[in-house]
Amino acid sequence: MIIFYLGMLGYKKTKEIDDYMVAGRHINPYILALSYGATFISTSAIIGFGGAAGALGMGLLWLAVMNIIVGILIAFVFFGSKTRRMGLRLKAVTFPELLGRRFQSRFIQGFSGGLIGVFMPLYAGIVLIGGARFVETTLGINYDVAVLLLTVIVAAYVITGGLIAVMYTDALQGAFMFIGMFVLLALTYVKLGGIAEAHQALTAMTPLVPDSLAAGGHLGWTEMPAFGSPIWWTLVSTLILGVGVGVLAQPQLAVRFMTVENDRALNRAVLVGGPFILMMTGVAFTVGSLSNAFFYKTEGMISVAVTGGNTDLIIPQYINDAMPETFVILFMLTLLAAAMSTLSSQYHTMGTSIGHDFYRQFVKRGEVSKTVNITRLGIATTILISVILAYILPISIIARATAIFFGLCAAAFLPMYAGALFWPRMTKEGAIASLLVGTFASLFWLGFVHAKEAVPLGICKFIFGTDTLLTGTWTVVDPILVATPLAAVVAVAVSYMTKPTSTQHLEKCYGKEV
Repeated sequence: MIIFYLGMLGYKKTKEIDDYMVAGRHINPYILALSYGATFISTSAIIGFGGAAGALGMGLLWLAVMNIIVGILIAFVFFGSKTRRMGLRLKAVTFPELLGRRFQSRFIQGFSGGLIGVFMPLYAGIVLIGGARFVETTLGINYDVAVLLLTVIVAAYVITGGLIAVMYTDALQGAFMFIGMFVLLALTYVKLGGIAEAHQALTAMTPLVPDSLAAGGHLGWTEMPAFGSPIWWTLVSTLILGVGVGVLAQPQLAVRFMTVENDRALNRAVLVGGPFILMMTGVAFTVGSLSNAFFYKTEGMISVAVTGGNTDLIIPQYINDAMPETFVILFMLTLLAAAMSTLSSQYHTMGTSIGHDFYRQFVKRGEVSKTVNITRLGIATTILISVILAYILPISIIARATAIFFGLCAAAFLPMYAGALFWPRMTKEGAIASLLVGTFASLFWLGFVHAKEAVPLGICKFIFGTDTLLTGTWTVVDPILVATPLAAVVAVAVSYMTKPTSTQHLEKCYGKEV
């Protein structure tokens, strides 16, 4: 009822295109912080990465550190203020439009919008999976029905109320999430006999690491994997760096910097955003690891064995088995809030990318006037795609798919985005080269080198008769470590080889900063 009320409030306040796309640029800093955090931390973090911690251990807590330093401090203080000011000067209402107008390129805006529209449904699909799986295990509702229920509720207020409705509901859902995760951590330590006792019990379980994980470098749930081992590369390059760095180039997060009135609001938001992210990720990764101690104590098995190898079920199974029934309901609300807050932002971003950036500005060259209606149609289309993906994606996919999307965004957008904000010498040609090289280098590495994707996809096997083009350590190095530096080098090289942007346009972008 509260969510639908906030959705209606957003609908009533949405009068102009700026209201629908960037919440009128007058959002309260604390609503911004909760909305940003709730969007950032979805069921993929709680269910997917919590489950990954259940398998790989507490080394994943380094991702929590990265999320606070990069995802909050650097994002808000350095990227946020520049994004807000440039977005206001250029009258940009989406992330692709900001990049397109900075580099005076309809191609950049259209290609970026299309890329988001094509690949973000994968991220939305796994967020849907996380929420639906918990509803399925908690209430005994059929998984397919749970997916449809979540989708319909979120779509109702996103399509009608725009970003104002999204951010209002995000703030409410963020508050639910904070309370739920705090109680979860406290009850977990109570269940395991205290903080020291819980961690000692988990450390003592090191001999129980399965042979398959031990062979890959797993040294126990309270240790980092062996340096340079396949599991170390997966943990560090894919999960920690892929998500920890990729957050800076997330379109649904970057657009939030354009919703506040001044830089002071962004700085104030850090004071709320930092503790929020610490509570969300720190608790999820800690509890995911400690679930092994609980399941061994009660069932004589580690978490992965209890869930039949599906890491996406570790947190739902732990909550349902270990927690009091009243808390299970509270945590279901927490997870639904996490799913809905992220889904609403994803749907809004996908819709604006397809409807406004790709169709209206790139295909129709701005000739179509009803941007909001086109965006609503784009939202409906991408929602349908994400629902289909939620039905067909395999098990244990949540953390992996999240890292794929974050890594792709880092390679495609981060060098160009950073250049747009901090380097006036970066040219249109350099930005286009960076965008294309980052995108296709990342996709190539996923399809032909990185074994986690290349082997199941089978494209490399079909064309070249081998699972991967490279062997050894290369097959576990995440694309973000190859594609992002390559895109950055290309951006600098091409920019220096091409004519600088006119001083008049740079002054429009940067104001007195040039």
